[in-house]
Amino acid sequence: MDYTRVYKMLFSSVYPLYIQKVEKKGRTKEELDTVIFWLTGYNKDTLQQQIDRKTDFETFFAEAPQINPNVSKITGVICGYRVEDIEDKLMQQIRYLDKLVDELAKGKAMEKILRQ
Repeated sequence: MDYTRVYKMLFSSVYPLYIQKVEKKGRTKEELDTVIFWLTGYNKDTLQQQIDRKTDFETFFAEAPQINPNVSKITGVICGYRVEDIEDKLMQQIRYLDKLVDELAKGKAMEKILRQ
């Protein structure tokens, strides 16, 4: 499967859609950021730099300070695929992010989303 189109999508263009999605369901941008920080190791400043530089998903994950060691606890189906079964590492990371955003929008408790 060719994921190149997804890899080249700009994180800065998808991020506002994530914000919209969670805010529509009564969650906050701060909660979204917390989830992103947990997954990637970015912080407020480094995340903003990625957005300002208009990096694509490939670069966003390649430059992530630290992918959380607990990502293997993220399981389930997103976009018709079981995240734990996705063999392409980058695609799996992108879907992990989608899954966490989904869980946030569905009202899951933060401790559960952050696999604590």
